[in-house]
Amino acid sequence: MTEISRSNRYHIVIFGRRNAGKSSLLNRLVGQDVSIVSPVAGTTTDVVWKNIELPGIGAAVIGDTAGFDDNGVVGEMRVAASVKALSRADVAILLLGDDPHDASLENGWIERIKTLGVPLLLLMGKCDTVGSDARLKEWQDVFGDDVIAISAVTGEGIPLLIERMAQCYGNDDNLDDITYTLVGKGDIVVLVMPQDASAPKGRLIQPQVQTLRNLLDKHCIPLCCAPEELPQLLQSLAVSPRLIITDSQVFTQVEALTPEGTALTSFSVLMARHKGDINAFREGAGVLRSMPSDGRVLIAEACSHIPQNEDIGRVKLPRLLRSKLGEGLVIDIVSGSDFPDDLSAYDLVIHCGACMFNRRMVMSRVRQARAQGVPITNYGIAIATLTGIIDRVAM
Repeated sequence: MTEISRSNRYHIVIFGRRNAGKSSLLNRLVGQDVSIVSPVAGTTTDVVWKNIELPGIGAAVIGDTAGFDDNGVVGEMRVAASVKALSRADVAILLLGDDPHDASLENGWIERIKTLGVPLLLLMGKCDTVGSDARLKEWQDVFGDDVIAISAVTGEGIPLLIERMAQCYGNDDNLDDITYTLVGKGDIVVLVMPQDASAPKGRLIQPQVQTLRNLLDKHCIPLCCAPEELPQLLQSLAVSPRLIITDSQVFTQVEALTPEGTALTSFSVLMARHKGDINAFREGAGVLRSMPSDGRVLIAEACSHIPQNEDIGRVKLPRLLRSKLGEGLVIDIVSGSDFPDDLSAYDLVIHCGACMFNRRMVMSRVRQARAQGVPITNYGIAIATLTGIIDRVAM
């Protein structure tokens, strides 16, 4: 329970050709053999992730990808996995190859990375080998003096690399304050958390844990209960709470009990701002007011799990959508990294709170939807819109 979730870690992803030294660099940074190193090209077949604590950054996770010059059917699948890893990257490290006169692949990936707005660090590996000084000069002639020379064997250049990564981290725009301006020191905040069959056994879900910690850090006074105990809790208070945060699936039940003057929101709505674009999500939900009864909706879940009888994304939300919009509504569901490249067939994308994704990952999907002209929203905002309480919800 004390381990920092990977979704809240700074994502560093290493790219490059086969045998450029990506796996050796990962092993050097983490101080152990995590990724297999071999002279045989194509040893890394899928993205290898390793949690790490880095000076100037703190909790991070480093991803070692397959070589982007891999070919064949399986090679194309490996490269596709690398492309998906890029959507998670808070900073991308590109290890340059051995031939500065053939930088076509490197140029293509640099353009791809810059298009996504991901900070990029260019490295020339194996600087402990004969002729590396001349090779570095040639690479700097191509890409400029920012190319860093490193050696995974001797450690040369690693301190500078860590320093540059920390500088990129300092420019990160992630929003750390989950409850932002909704509450302040001394405010009473009620957290309503259903403990039904879909709740994980023996623990709280991550957004609840994160929100509770955020409230404690802000020196608020958090009070927790299940929906059934909310009336009793409110009656026991001498003053009304500043804010009630609820699970979105009981939005209407909690809204009916929320005292006048008390703000109301949900964990999913808080995640919408923390992980994504709250304005895009609110605008996207407006489509629900005019969606045709035979429209098509994509529901995207961040985590892969075995569906429960009352699963929010696979059961409750589809049921609510069809009850409000019509039984002819077509609903597709994807989970994890299985997100379609082409969204044009959909009238709306509804994303989960994305507690298992970092902000970069969510924003990459927002940008993709916008680029293709498809509205996107999230669970909490969609439910509030469908149930007619969206104007009551604090965002």
